[in-house]
Amino acid sequence: MRTRRKIVYLTHYILRSQTALCVYATRWQQVAELVVDNCRSSDGEVEGLTDDYTGLEILSMVNVGLSSLSKLPSLPKLRKLEVSDNTISGGLDALAEKCPSLTYLNLSGNKIKDLSTIEPLQNLKNLKSLDLYSCEVSALDDYREGVFELLPQLTYLDGFDEEDNEVPDSEAENDEDDEAGPPGDDDDEDDDEDEEGSEGDEVGLSYLMKEGIQDEEDDGDYVEEDEEDEEEEEDGDEDGAAVQGEKRKRDADDEGEDDDDE
Repeated sequence: MRTRRKIVYLTHYILRSQTALCVYATRWQQVAELVVDNCRSSDGEVEGLTDDYTGLEILSMVNVGLSSLSKLPSLPKLRKLEVSDNTISGGLDALAEKCPSLTYLNLSGNKIKDLSTIEPLQNLKNLKSLDLYSCEVSALDDYREGVFELLPQLTYLDGFDEEDNEVPDSEAENDEDDEAGPPGDDDDEDDDEDEEGSEGDEVGLSYLMKEGIQDEEDDGDYVEEDEEDEEEEEDGDEDGAAVQGEKRKRDADDEGEDDDDE
């Protein structure tokens, strides 16, 4: 039996709102992608994420106020981690220990100041792509040469390889697919949500990880539609019966007129 991919998107539904709408998963083990961008951490640590997320492959925690990754749980299948625009300044040894399958890491916009800070990433043998845009370390002389020398397993740094060749379109497209928004998401919906929730408060990470998740395969969304179809069919039957009755009446009147003529 084919297992359906589970994805949880929180970003587009909870910004400036006190209601956390979390869809597509009831079993954390089935979650393959988790996006909690802009959902603030209360203490700078990873909150709510547990070892139960054994199937997690993609995790995005952009601009959530993280200063440390020490509380990141063991995520054996995680291959892509987005933690840009936070205040992480060290402690990257936790990644090698807890995310051994990591191939892509985005640390752009953090407090990474020197090459020694990223040295623990040497233990991530599968790491192929690293982004350090807007980190202080990227302003160092011979920055790129230093990073590639320190991390020989890397293929791309800030989107370019050691020969300054950009990431091929095929790989970039794969990344875009990984980051695609939830089904049915569009600009109009985002605009409406922005207007409705503009005066609300931010929601914390720990609150978002609570139970009460709706199942992706929940039939509730379709009950109303089925009922409407049934009602339409009943209305159609009634209309048909009314038309048929009217026709019989006209036929009877016509027969009466014929009898009178005779």
